Parts: sequence; C-alpha cells; structure tokens
Amino acid sequence: MLFSPIKPMIVTMGNEAFDDDGFIFEPKWDGWRILLHKEGSRIEAYTRSGHVVTSKFPELKEAIASIKTNTAILDCEGVCIRDGRSVFDDFSYRCRISDSAKINAALRTHPVSFIAFDVLLSSSEHLYEPLKARKERLTELISGTDVITPTVFIEERGKDLSAWSKDRDMEGIVAKRKDSKYLLGAETKDWIKIKNPKTIDTIILGYRTEPQFGIVIGLHFKTIKYKPVGIVETGFQEAEKRAFLEIARQLHTKQEKQTQWIEPKLCCRIQYLERTDHHQLLDAMFKGFLLDKDPEECYWTY
Repeated sequence: MLFSPIKPMIVTMGNEAFDDDGFIFEPKWDGWRILLHKEGSRIEAYTRSGHVVTSKFPELKEAIASIKTNTAILDCEGVCIRDGRSVFDDFSYRCRISDSAKINAALRTHPVSFIAFDVLLSSSEHLYEPLKARKERLTELISGTDVITPTVFIEERGKDLSAWSKDRDMEGIVAKRKDSKYLLGAETKDWIKIKNPKTIDTIILGYRTEPQFGIVIGLHFKTIKYKPVGIVETGFQEAEKRAFLEIARQLHTKQEKQTQWIEPKLCCRIQYLERTDHHQLLDAMFKGFLLDKDPEECYWTY
C-alpha cells in the first residue's frame, strides 16, 4: 500500500445538515483530494486518480518533520487559503504548473496547505479501526503547521457546523459515522457531504425546448469570454418561460441540433451545488432574470 496508488473512500451526496450523536462533522474544504505517503525522509503526494504530484509542492519537505511517525499514509485535502477560506481555482493552478520558476513564485502567491482528515497507515494499517480511533491517532501523529494540520471537527452538532460554514462562505460540511471503517474506493452513506448552495449571475447564451426547456448559461473568465458553463432546466415558472421565449426570438443567431443560440444580451441568477474542474456548474437551478445586469459583468468569481 505504501508508495503505490490507492483509491480513497468516496463521500456520498446528502441534502440537509442534521444532528446525530453517532456522527462527527467536518468542514468541507475546497481543493483536491491528496494522499500523502511518508517513510523516513521520503514523502510523496498522490491524487485520487493515482498520479504522483510531489514535485509540484516543495512545501512537502517542511511537512516531513510535522508527521511524528516514521511511516504514514494520510488522507488530506490540498488547499490554498485566501481571505480565510479555501479557493479551488488557486489550488488547481498549483496542480497545473510544472515550470520550476513558476512553482517557486507560487510558493509566495499561492501557498499550499494539506488538511489531514484520516490516517490509513502508521506503524500498522488502520483501515478497520473505527473513525473516532483514527481521528485520535491523527491528532497524535501530526504537529499542526501552516503546511499540514489535522482538520477540525465536532461531534453531534452538524447543524451548528453547517451554519458556521455558511457564515464563512465555505463549500459545506462532511458527516461521518464515528464507527465507520475506511473502505478503499467505496462509496457508502457512512460519509456524507452536505454542500452549501451558491448563487452566481450568468449570461444566457442560448436555449432549447426539447426534450425539455432549458437555458445555456455562460460566464467570462480571465482567458476566455462567453464560456458555456451549464444548462439550467429547473426553477422556471411557465410565465417566465413564455416571457423569455418572446424576447429570445428577437435575438436568434444560429441553431445547432437542439440548441438555439442567441445574442448574449440577457442575464440571470442561478443557484448551484457543485462545479467540475472545467467550471461546469452542476445541480443548477434558475432563480430569476436580471433585466438590468450588464453581461460584461458576469465573471467567474475566483
């Protein structure tokens, strides 16, 4: 298991925060899942898909001394903290760059931290120990620093932690059964993520009426404008659909299969739960048209 790719345990999606004395609750950090393998003075970082990315994070040399055991496999979230919260795009940037000069510059502009939330191995394997015991081991194994630290968690009070995460504009929380084993590559309801809905103002780039009504939404990014980021099919009232179609007919440009593209002059607010690495917004819901919004102002919020 040491220094070989491992498929981490998968978190399933939940709906609402809850209280339960059989669970612990952690903040959901917004970064990349990273498994750290350490033996002696050697440390390696693996992504959830098994790629070795150690060379991208010179900070890991500092982390070695903070792991107080000769051998360890730690399940972590790699993050970049900005203004008190983790920023997904900052960490993705660190994962994209390979040039040594850019990496050295990013040590200052995009410093990385590894938030450890589980231990799979130290002097022996811990996969079949209850989570609560693994949490206790984790606290003993790591001396917290800016580079690596155990995640905070509370017992029973998931609703309180959810409210705390919303106040800080964080991604959400994760609920985990205290007695759960670590099941490699498995997805079970022992680990549940409850994400905070986010809203964003988008440009309407097109629409379709078959197989059901939906609008194509887009955003501006630093390197590209009017990038499609999803299709929204829920949240519309019939009157809103009719009003939109009446206006959209005057803005038609080209038709491609089921999509009618329009001039990018209309904006709307949507709510979403997740986004992919390529900024496609998932579980998106229409919240309202923005008649006075300038499409030039609809940028991805980095």
